[in-house]
Amino acid sequence: MQEVEAIATVPTGLFINGQWQPTAQTMAVEDPSTGQVLCEVADANAQDASDALDAAAAAQPEWATTAPRERSEILSRAYRFIVEDTERLALIMTLEMGKPLSEARGEVAYAAEFFRWFAEEAVRIDGGYMTAPAGDSRFLVARQPVGPSILITPWNFPMAMGTRKIGPALAAGCTTVIKPASQAPLSTLALVEILQRAGMPAGVVNVITTSRSDDVMRPLILDPRSRKLSFTGSTAVGKHLLGLAAQTVMRTSMELGGNAPFLVFEDADLDAAVDGAMQAKMRNIGQACTAANRILVQRPIAAEFSERLAHRMGALAMGRGVDDGVSVGPLINKAAVQKVRQLVTDAIDKGATVRIGANPDDRPGNFYPATVLTGVPDDAELCSTEIFGPVAAVSEFDTEDEAIRIANDTPYGLVSYAYTQDLARGFRVSEALEAGMVGLNRGVISNPAAPFGGVKESGLGREGGFTGIDEFLETKYVGVSF
Repeated sequence: MQEVEAIATVPTGLFINGQWQPTAQTMAVEDPSTGQVLCEVADANAQDASDALDAAAAAQPEWATTAPRERSEILSRAYRFIVEDTERLALIMTLEMGKPLSEARGEVAYAAEFFRWFAEEAVRIDGGYMTAPAGDSRFLVARQPVGPSILITPWNFPMAMGTRKIGPALAAGCTTVIKPASQAPLSTLALVEILQRAGMPAGVVNVITTSRSDDVMRPLILDPRSRKLSFTGSTAVGKHLLGLAAQTVMRTSMELGGNAPFLVFEDADLDAAVDGAMQAKMRNIGQACTAANRILVQRPIAAEFSERLAHRMGALAMGRGVDDGVSVGPLINKAAVQKVRQLVTDAIDKGATVRIGANPDDRPGNFYPATVLTGVPDDAELCSTEIFGPVAAVSEFDTEDEAIRIANDTPYGLVSYAYTQDLARGFRVSEALEAGMVGLNRGVISNPAAPFGGVKESGLGREGGFTGIDEFLETKYVGVSF
């Protein structure tokens, strides 16, 4: 499908109460590889958002009592429609946010799996029955939908983060208002059109696109009808939203920033470790909260590991994500490029060595080349700042205790990685790492069937897995005289 044709298939209005609606103002969606405008989409104001919440609140009672099997079948149909539409959806994603087309296809498949997983979970919401210890009554425990849910998704995985939030909300019986990132709203708009075709009732899913996120979303979060907030994005924004949510004691899920350490011990399988580092570092051009931010290698193998990694990184082709053979697409915007430049320059000024990259071409678009730095000192800014770009920062360590100390020396705790062939060490290190997730001899850990989330300033709650639907359910106890 041609690029212009793919973009033309995407609705550009707000989706409120089952209808696509234009707005007086629009906002541009740009191709980050060229800077050219792809299209204009609706730019909602606070009244539009209020209308969306009105629709969600009105639809909540009926959706909550809809048979679990019916909710499941809607999600199952949407799963099939996504899979059948992979090529169009992948192209739309690549055009709006830049990731290589092969990765975009992978994200479409990943996104679809959340709908399949939660379609299956919808019919398995459990409860309980027990005899009171005194024997004079019975306890009934019911699980009920929390209610209208506000979902805010990021630009870096625009479709998967949508399905990861919408899937459990709908499976649990919650209606939703979803706001995608202004940089990449098209994947969400295409996704909601698919849900509409799958039979989603009016008002159950509503979409607000806006360039004025705080002004538009703040009233929704403060509205007592909103009972759940699920956000993926930066820690700074997450803290702001938590402050708002506290005013109504709203249920929250926060998937926030990361500073992932990638530990390579001297007994590791080096081929596997380099493969894992490439996956953990270069997924989505390094623009992932799970990206390996600090690569820590035990000193006896550090030189060989760095040489292999530099060879692999140097072989990656950079260009538009839609072009054949491209592995390094553009970053999301010019500010992202400038941030990476500053972090690399700071590391070099403090003593890091450039093994490959760090010399951006003067070309249109928001490009930065795959880069490997070695000998990165602890005081380099990129050791404490999420890089969000294709820069592998390699440092050395001597002992296991030192590696764990360095890995945990951060306010973040989303994911950590460790490579070792020593089973006992693998378990020791996995238990000692302060992270919500650990990739042990794995460079990719995200899976719809596993609980995704962090500790410390990386967030609250879990998405995916058996616990993912719990975030959208309340537990009610009924005491029965006997």
